[in-house]
Amino acid sequence: MRRVALIALPYLWLLLLFFVPFLIVLKISLSDTALAIPPYTPTLDLARGWEGFTEWWSALDVDNFIFLTTDSLYWKAYLSSLQIAVISTLLTLAVGYPIAYAMSRAPDEWRPTLLMLVILPFWTSFLIRVYAWKAILSQEGFLNQFLSVFGVDPLTILNTNTAVYIGIVYTYLPFMVLPLYAALEKLDDSLLEAAEDLGCSRMKAFWLITIPLSKQGIIAGSFLVFIPVMGEFVIPTLLGGSDTLMIGKVLWEEFFSNRDWPVASAVAIILLLILIIPIVLFIKNEEKQWESDV
Repeated sequence: MRRVALIALPYLWLLLLFFVPFLIVLKISLSDTALAIPPYTPTLDLARGWEGFTEWWSALDVDNFIFLTTDSLYWKAYLSSLQIAVISTLLTLAVGYPIAYAMSRAPDEWRPTLLMLVILPFWTSFLIRVYAWKAILSQEGFLNQFLSVFGVDPLTILNTNTAVYIGIVYTYLPFMVLPLYAALEKLDDSLLEAAEDLGCSRMKAFWLITIPLSKQGIIAGSFLVFIPVMGEFVIPTLLGGSDTLMIGKVLWEEFFSNRDWPVASAVAIILLLILIIPIVLFIKNEEKQWESDV
């Protein structure tokens, strides 16, 4: 019974906090907009019993999903979000890997301090940190004031995609560094020594041994960055301009400005599928590789 309870606990968590909310959003996405509370129809009337359920079920449709294919705003927002998420993940990996590698090679007495410095930004509100970058990157911000000392003309960074990439990389860098550090810290140094004894240079040994053995950390960190960035709303809103189109901003507009909950729910369902399908395929591929190795 203890084993069953232990196994059932995460499934119960997923049922209550993922599957049930997913069904609610899916039901709203199959509804139609209405000037009512809630702002959609049909609504299920349990007091009418089976008749009420059949009427509610027959009134559901997929018109909102069809509408998403007819308006270019939505698929452009998906593509733009996907592009920004992929580039941001690669940039975060490029910045985070050297940091994690240096931390894993640091003396043992320094590692707790370095870990604390990586986690330290979490002690400050996420919104305050994004606003801080807005002050740094503005036309009269700290960055341009610093560059003016060297005679450099003011740079226009705020309200561009460049500012969005800077904000995302800074914000999500710890999510990349921590899994990478966990993978690199377990690396057996004797493997690198053996490779060098067999004629490999340090750089070649790094690419042939260190990178493959840290693959799990790279994958975990990439997922931890890519998934939340796809639905990011705060950073593109505060640091990006009018040309920065991301699906999070579209969701906000549909839910709170247009009050079109059915269309917004359909957008959210498509976004969820875009994120879940690659993860499921990756897990299946890892299982097949593990079975073949065994």
